Amino acid sequence: MTEIKKTAMITLAGRPNVGKSTLLNAIVGEKVAIVTPKPQTTRNRICGIRNRGETQFIFLDTPGLHRAKTRLGDYMVSVVRASIADVDAVAILAEPRPVIGDPEQQLMDRVREAKLPAVLVINKIDTVPKEDLLAVIDVYRQAMDFQAIVPISAKQNEGVEELLDVLETFAQEGPALFTDDMTTDQPERQIVAELVREKLLLYLQQEVPHGTAVEVTRFTERNDGIIDLYVTIYCEKESHKGIIIGKKGETVKKIASAARQEIERFMGAKVYMETVVKIRENWRDNQNYIRGFGYTE
Repeated sequence: MTEIKKTAMITLAGRPNVGKSTLLNAIVGEKVAIVTPKPQTTRNRICGIRNRGETQFIFLDTPGLHRAKTRLGDYMVSVVRASIADVDAVAILAEPRPVIGDPEQQLMDRVREAKLPAVLVINKIDTVPKEDLLAVIDVYRQAMDFQAIVPISAKQNEGVEELLDVLETFAQEGPALFTDDMTTDQPERQIVAELVREKLLLYLQQEVPHGTAVEVTRFTERNDGIIDLYVTIYCEKESHKGIIIGKKGETVKKIASAARQEIERFMGAKVYMETVVKIRENWRDNQNYIRGFGYTE
C-alpha cells in the first residue's frame, strides 16, 4: 500500500441536479451519495474519500445552491456557503451551456471572497456536440480566472481521472486524515436512511418526496449476520401519507423493497426492514424537527 504523503480537500459546488453526487460516486468508486433526476436530492454535506497514489482526496459534496423557500432550504444553502471555506480548492460544476446563471455567479463570488483557487468542471458533455463546449469555456473564462477548466461526463466516467490530475496540484503535504478502508465519513445508519429517501424521490411525484424525511430508529445485527432495520418515513400531510402508502400499501412496499435490495448490496448482508409512515406537519419549517432528522450544522 502506497504511503499517503499529501491530502487535498475539495468542495464540489453547483446548482441543483448538475451532477455533483454522480461525480462523487464516480471518484470514490462506490455509491456514497444518493442520485436521482430530481433537484435538491442532496440535503447534507457528504464526505467522499479516495486514495490515489500518495494523495488522499477528501471531497465535500454539497446541496445544490438554490433560492430557499423553507428553513430546511435555508439550512441547505448555509451548508454550501460553509463548505466554501477552509478547503484547498473548490470545483464549481456547471452544465454545458454558454450562459452563467445566478447560482454559478453566486458561487464564483463566494469563492473570490474566500480567496480560494477554483476549477470549473463542465459536466454532462455527453449531452452536447464537442464543438459547443468552446462557447461555454469562453463565457466562463471571461467571468473568472479559473485555475483550470475541465470538461467531463460524470455519468459516463469520462474525464474524471484528468480532473483528479488537476485537483492533485492543490494537495498539501501531510498524513492521511482517514484510514485506507474508508470511502465516506457517514455512519451506516445515515447511509441507510438516505437510500430509503432516494427511493422515495424516485417513486413519488411532484412535491410529496421533497416533504419527506427518513429516520432509522433501530439498527441491530443478529448472531447469524442478518441486519434488522426499523425505518420511519415522515411526511407533512395526511394526503401525502396516503400517497406514500398507496393502495393496499403497494407503493410503500415497492419503495421499501427497492431500498432493502440496495441496502443489502451496500451492507453485504441480508436485511430485514420494517417501514412505517408518520406525519410531522410542516417539519421543513420547524427547527427542532430539522435538527432531529440530522440536518445540523
